[in-house]
Amino acid sequence: MAKVISIANQKGGVGKTTTAINLSSLLAAAEKKTLLIDIDPQSNSSSGLSAANQSPSVYDVLVGSEEIKNVIINSFMPFLDILPANINLVGAEIEMVDMENREAILRNALHSIKDEYEYIVIDCPPSLGLLTLNSLAASNSVLIPVQCEYFALEGLGQLLNTINIVKKHFNPELSIEGVLLTMFDTRLRLSHQVADEVRKYFGEKVFNTVIHRNVRISESPSYGKPIILYDAISSGAKNYMSFASEFLERNSVNIKNERHE
Repeated sequence: MAKVISIANQKGGVGKTTTAINLSSLLAAAEKKTLLIDIDPQSNSSSGLSAANQSPSVYDVLVGSEEIKNVIINSFMPFLDILPANINLVGAEIEMVDMENREAILRNALHSIKDEYEYIVIDCPPSLGLLTLNSLAASNSVLIPVQCEYFALEGLGQLLNTINIVKKHFNPELSIEGVLLTMFDTRLRLSHQVADEVRKYFGEKVFNTVIHRNVRISESPSYGKPIILYDAISSGAKNYMSFASEFLERNSVNIKNERHE
């Protein structure tokens, strides 16, 4: 059964979608059957993997007009599927407000396909509304990208509070997968200071890998490709490959520990 990971931070521009695209692509490259769910109305994960403007979309799943298995599409990578988003998702939260068990719509939809994947990665919107709530309620863990810039820690308390509320009321199994430092600039003292603060706050939850600022990472979505297919020898690709390896290593250790318990 798949492990479901939400990538969430209510601050925009922290590398959330970039991480969703590249982590899911690298898991697929490692021959781990992976589903990327784009639940962000901006639908950048969809366009970043050449799946823009698809219909039906995740919106149809959330409002109950389509079954999830009919909406998932194959990507150009053998082990990677996509549940795409489009502009219709903008109105989904309003339509979901009066639905029964509105926080569990995505979780219930995933039941029928979870056995088909090893990992399901959800790209959440940069807000803490009903779409993010659905994602967290459906997930085993949350991956939090934090940019190494001013205001990085602002709002993180609110996100952690939301995670605790979800754990208390909807999903007691939800945990923090880890914190990923992004947009690190080695030339700036501020980047080092922010990284130190995040490590002090989150401790071992912070991944050792740091994603540095890299032009090639920024360019790759406009070509509809993950960084490993756009420029595999760039420093950005090497950063994300290192991160994916660390992610898989951590999960391998966790699985071993669960078996011994």
